[in-house]
Amino acid sequence: MTTCIIAEKPSVARDIARIVGANSKQDGYMEGSGYLVTWAMGHLIALAMPEAYGFSAYKAEDLPIRPNPFQLVVRQVRKDKEYISDPAALKQLKVIRSCFDKADRIIVATDAGREGELIFRYIYQYLDCKKTFERLWISSLTDKAIREGLSNLKPGSHYDNLYHSAKARSEADWLVGINASRALSIVRKGGYSLGRVQTPTLAMVCRRYIENRDFSSAPFWKLSVFTEKEGMSLKAVSCKDYENEALAQTALAALRSQSQLTVETVTRKVTHTAPPLLYDLTALQKDANRRQGFSADKTLSIAQSLYEKKITTYPRTGSRYISEDVFEEVPVLLRKIGMPLSNPLNRHSVDNTKVTDHHAIIPTGETPSGLSTDEITIYQMVVNRFVEAFSPDSEEERMQVRFTDGTNTFTWKACRQISLGWKAVQKDKATEADKKEDSDEHILSSLPNLTEDEVLSLVNADITEHKTKPKPLYTEATLLSAMENAGKEVKEDDKSKAMAECGIGTPATRANIIETLILRDYIRRDKKAIIPTEKGLAVYEIVKDKKIANAEMTGAWELALAAIEAGKMPSDKFAQGINSYVGTICEELLSLSSEQKSYPVYRCPKCGQQSVGIYAKVAKCRHETCGFHVFREVCSILLSEDNIRDLISSGRTPILKGLTSKAGKKFNARLVLGEDYTTSFEFENKKGKQRGR
Repeated sequence: MTTCIIAEKPSVARDIARIVGANSKQDGYMEGSGYLVTWAMGHLIALAMPEAYGFSAYKAEDLPIRPNPFQLVVRQVRKDKEYISDPAALKQLKVIRSCFDKADRIIVATDAGREGELIFRYIYQYLDCKKTFERLWISSLTDKAIREGLSNLKPGSHYDNLYHSAKARSEADWLVGINASRALSIVRKGGYSLGRVQTPTLAMVCRRYIENRDFSSAPFWKLSVFTEKEGMSLKAVSCKDYENEALAQTALAALRSQSQLTVETVTRKVTHTAPPLLYDLTALQKDANRRQGFSADKTLSIAQSLYEKKITTYPRTGSRYISEDVFEEVPVLLRKIGMPLSNPLNRHSVDNTKVTDHHAIIPTGETPSGLSTDEITIYQMVVNRFVEAFSPDSEEERMQVRFTDGTNTFTWKACRQISLGWKAVQKDKATEADKKEDSDEHILSSLPNLTEDEVLSLVNADITEHKTKPKPLYTEATLLSAMENAGKEVKEDDKSKAMAECGIGTPATRANIIETLILRDYIRRDKKAIIPTEKGLAVYEIVKDKKIANAEMTGAWELALAAIEAGKMPSDKFAQGINSYVGTICEELLSLSSEQKSYPVYRCPKCGQQSVGIYAKVAKCRHETCGFHVFREVCSILLSEDNIRDLISSGRTPILKGLTSKAGKKFNARLVLGEDYTTSFEFENKKGKQRGR
């Protein structure tokens, strides 16, 4: 009997081939011991674009385009100005067809998740294969896991609902993305890209940016008092804020005339802090961004690489728990990574009901070797979290005291560490990013003995000025949190619950959504912050009140997709809802006025014609033979329209601040236009020029 095993990529296929004894290397597959082991190279098959259905031109009357049925095509690549079937994909599909034809049975070994399922099913459907297949479902690529998986294969039909959910998501993304992008492009006569998940994400980034930019900071004042007990200086802060400095000064004068403070209340309690849960992909991405500045996409790539090197488990997981059977292996794994813990182990991250397709990301116990610096960083984060998760709770004694001078009340908070527990794992490695902003709690080795109604002398009093702060701009870590918990933007409780579980996108897709928005020049990284570009803000202004930008919509679809996967909703019911929604979106967008922001046109310094237009990335002369242009991004800053106007009309910009050299150093300079119409820098107090871009 001949068995064909199909993996998602060559590296995984080689591991499986070695275990089953298929050691003879052929073109596109491995052979031996009755096995043919081949691979898919990611998505070989995709949904056909509108052109395949006869919709080449962008016409309002064609919308919405609703293929029935959807056509599958071989992965497309761009050649010159058109798309063709990827030659490498065609070649590998021919190999897969041959392996399927020769086989008596098929084992599916693509990644054990929604995308992996879709990769295989689309190939199976495209090749019109009718043979039954079994599923290898594993969470790590160690030899032990592969062998156990091969001896516990599941019927392919066991994962039909997962496939229906994956197919529904794929088709919904096509319907929303294609129709919304075409509708807006038709109305606004330009190339726009909208999407089921990317547009609500862009809306969140823009909303936060505008809120932050337009925030008007207001000053306020607080009183502080200083007293002593048992040789310990205590600083307590007023509970009341003063919006007026004169009132604060009056209160301070009255306070200073006092000589004592009375203890109003004393609260002391011992608290236990459970260790953080194990990492799922989003939690790992957030921590790697906060601590190391890694992008979500970079962390996913590294986690995938560690998985393929067999030293950590499957990365695209949305669970932060492990099941009871995996928990039984934990003592052995802790010994293998050289961090044994004494019993009983903490069970905070153990819950069968919270493990879905895959458990949390944990080490496999294999010895790492040949890792890059970045891989070591992520691996160490996974190991540290694994040890923390099964360590004892930490124990603290917390104390809060309220003092009064008869008129005002003041609060003093302190904490004493009784036992470190899990905090001992990274005791000396706490980074600035991990320290809480709530710094009014004093960390002390011992706490003073204070009793209610006790009178203490007032040593000093002071006044401090503060300012109200806007919500900070999103970083990649906080944007991932916002995407994960988009329910906060939704009012109805049931939908809020769905989004708390599903969020915008999935752990596997969120990094890609952020990268897609950056690639399309809708958002950009500005140091640690994620901010919209002018193009992104322009799109947001158009769609901000429309359903396409509504996080609630994404929450509803995510809930429905989860219901399909759980077998609780037929996929055709979901399709009806999406089709109706797409009609609404097209109606909303096509009803927009076609008014566009009209960019002014400037006189070209090179050819003298009134022909320089300012665009998102460049200012350039529209006269074909002229060629004058200035790129808007210079040394990591974006030139404003005013900067471009000054450069074109007067030959120089004002001083540009915060420019970054190739060596990463900050500097300030003017951008000046030379006689050859190229730009260079002019530094203040220096006559020398440095060639610009």
